[in-house]
Amino acid sequence: MSVFPMAERQEIVQPEQLHFKDDGVYPGSVLPVLLYRAAITTEAQDRASVFERGFAQNDWRNSWRNGVYSFAHYHSTSHEALGVYSGSATLRLAGEHGQTVEVRDGDVILIPAGVAHQKIGASPDFSVVGAYPDGRNWDLLRGLPGERPKSDRTIAALPIPDYDPIYGVNGPLRQIWKLARG
Repeated sequence: MSVFPMAERQEIVQPEQLHFKDDGVYPGSVLPVLLYRAAITTEAQDRASVFERGFAQNDWRNSWRNGVYSFAHYHSTSHEALGVYSGSATLRLAGEHGQTVEVRDGDVILIPAGVAHQKIGASPDFSVVGAYPDGRNWDLLRGLPGERPKSDRTIAALPIPDYDPIYGVNGPLRQIWKLARG
């Protein structure tokens, strides 16, 4: 039984898929960003705990609570799930020439390793829970000279997670990402 209310439904809601290729500065990914709208709809007082428990139940651990950096950055050692437990924000994905997305309370955005992300605007109460598959440790890269090609090799070696951060073993993540990898 999942702690995510949405995961209890019989029909799995498919996430939005956003694709970002290497732009010469940021590696991007063959794996799409997955954006789950209204992943939780609970009225719990401590919504952050709902995300933490749900992510941990699906083996997305090493969690933290905070916001999203206002500078473009990416991770090469892990994919990242961000659960918005308060407020809303505009995030830019894939660097200066990428795409902006609006995220709000209850959304989960799953960012594959290599996809740059940054907060470009937010409500004063914007907060997220971040978590990583298998509790992986994450690095912080900014698209600086010398990061690549080492980061490219690290990203290419990352496995597809065994569990969707919301739906677990039967979630859409594995199917979508396996198809993307070919």
